[in-house]
Amino acid sequence: MKKFFNIFVVSFALVFSTSSFANKIGVIYDSGGKFDKSFNELAYRTALRVQDELGFDMIEFEAANNTQIEQGMRKVADRGATVIVGMGFAQADAVAAVAPDYPDIKFVAVDVCWLDDPAGNIYQACYKEHEGSFLVGMIAAMKSQTGKVGFVGGMDIPLIRKFQGGYEQGAKYVNPDIEVFANMTGTTVEAWNNPTKGAELTKAQIDKGADVIYQAAGGTGIGVLQAAADAGVFGIGVDANQNWMHPGSVLTSMLKRLDLTIFEQAEKSVAGTFQNGIYILGLAEGGLGYAMDENNAGLISDDMLSKVEQAKGDIISGAITVADWSQ
Repeated sequence: MKKFFNIFVVSFALVFSTSSFANKIGVIYDSGGKFDKSFNELAYRTALRVQDELGFDMIEFEAANNTQIEQGMRKVADRGATVIVGMGFAQADAVAAVAPDYPDIKFVAVDVCWLDDPAGNIYQACYKEHEGSFLVGMIAAMKSQTGKVGFVGGMDIPLIRKFQGGYEQGAKYVNPDIEVFANMTGTTVEAWNNPTKGAELTKAQIDKGADVIYQAAGGTGIGVLQAAADAGVFGIGVDANQNWMHPGSVLTSMLKRLDLTIFEQAEKSVAGTFQNGIYILGLAEGGLGYAMDENNAGLISDDMLSKVEQAKGDIISGAITVADWSQ
């Protein structure tokens, strides 16, 4: 009986240890909202993959406004997160304040690459969005029948100018005479979650003759893609693969591979190979791309793909330089 009891105690202790000290991924969403079908939702779905494939538990926090981010991040840390993902540049101050107080937690700061890191526990990832946007700009120009294309951004900030600039450069690389219409949704965080305004801006560009519209606008982009589909023109998605949203209407999506960033750092945190630092990820590093699947396969010809892949190789080699409009 005593032997049985000892075995039971040991077994119970092991179960308790596993459940109490399991790896946990915490995700702090930005103001675009968890289900924006883009930036935030890609982080959420990646966290689900981390949960399924790596055995992590998941903790989430969605702030009503930016003033709540630090408090929410601390709550996630106190609930036992072993990896915390901060989504977006607006979380930089919170990461800088919280990370030194929790040196055993690994932090992944997406779209942040300028923080001091005294505890050595922050992986800072920024992306060369202008490189990926160049490629979808080429696709837009090759597909356009009117010689006019459009861009709708979310909040008017330097980061979104990178998307716009790359897109315009790519379009003009194909057709120097192409006309590019560009609008930003607003100057406050509400610009990330206003699909009605996104649709209005898209319709205005279509009225001017644009027949391909690229959006980099978070939840606002849902309205952009819907308006493009309703008008019978093409939309281009961003961050996540959004081709599925309107099959046959979404020409492609510019992929920002934050999903790889998050998953790989969660994996490395378990393996003990996590390395803090500042990482700038472009086409050469596999940090960007464009989506091809069954939803848009018939929209982009082999000749178009060949030209885009050639340009991709030239950007990686340095033969083509894409200017960063955020500078």
